[in-house]
Amino acid sequence: MKTMTCKQLGGACEKEFRANTFEEVAELSKQHGMEMHQKQDPAHLDAMNEMQKLMESPEDMNKWFESKRKEFEALPES
Repeated sequence: MKTMTCKQLGGACEKEFRANTFEEVAELSKQHGMEMHQKQDPAHLDAMNEMQKLMESPEDMNKWFESKRKEFEALPES
């Protein structure tokens, strides 16, 4: 298992997500983001707006996604 925080994944807090694969950690982050959106958390809403800007360019989004995948893969097992 490896651990990444919400902030490492483009979010706004230090909540930790533990998973065996990057896809699993991304899904946990997505679920957390949906919870924070429902709560209308201002810091997370700002982070989501930044991610939305990134998503306007599929190329930039793919680069970001791959950089986060590499970051995850480089993490030590926890």
